[in-house]
Amino acid sequence: MDTGLIWEWVGYLASAVVALSLMMADIKKLRWWNLLGAALFVAYGMAISAIPVALVNFFIVIIDIYYLIKIYREERQAQVK
Repeated sequence: MDTGLIWEWVGYLASAVVALSLMMADIKKLRWWNLLGAALFVAYGMAISAIPVALVNFFIVIIDIYYLIKIYREERQAQVK
């Protein structure tokens, strides 16, 4: 199978995962699915030499990680109280 075609499908998968993430009512699920979609877009952007695509999605990955850590810390603190 052609490598270019594989990366094209990775791009489609990334788009679908990001779209799916935006349908989540649970913010934790939204962040996890969005993190996966953005990570796929980082790989896709690097593979096709689309650096702006990779950079903005890397930034989104960092944001999702930040908020997931914050959510889990707040949940842990609520359990302790």
